[in-house]
Amino acid sequence: MDQRSGARKIVRAKAVVVMDGMAPQQGRTIDINATGLSLTFDHKLSVGDMGEMSFELFVEGKAQILTTRVRVNYCIFSGDHFKLGYQFMAPDMAFMATLNKFLR
Repeated sequence: MDQRSGARKIVRAKAVVVMDGMAPQQGRTIDINATGLSLTFDHKLSVGDMGEMSFELFVEGKAQILTTRVRVNYCIFSGDHFKLGYQFMAPDMAFMATLNKFLR
C-alpha cells in the first residue's frame, strides 16, 4: 500500500543523508512532495530513524541546495538497493518557499 499522500513530482538528484549516529551517505532522489521525498539508498534504515538530508533542486533555472531534518517512513529492498521514504521534520521557511516554487 502506498503510504505517501499528495501529488508527487519526479526529481532525480544526488542527496546526502546523515542519519543520527552515522557517517554521511549518498543516495539518489526519486520523487518529492510538500511533506517528504523518496530516494534510493545502499543501506537499510529503520522506520522512525532521524537524520538530516541535503539535496539539490533546480528552481527558476538556478540550482538550490535544500537541507532539513528527516524521519524514515518506510524502507523497502528493491533489487540492488533500498527505496526509502522520508518525511520532512519542521522544515524552515526558506526550505518550504523554495520547495513550493519547485512544486508549482
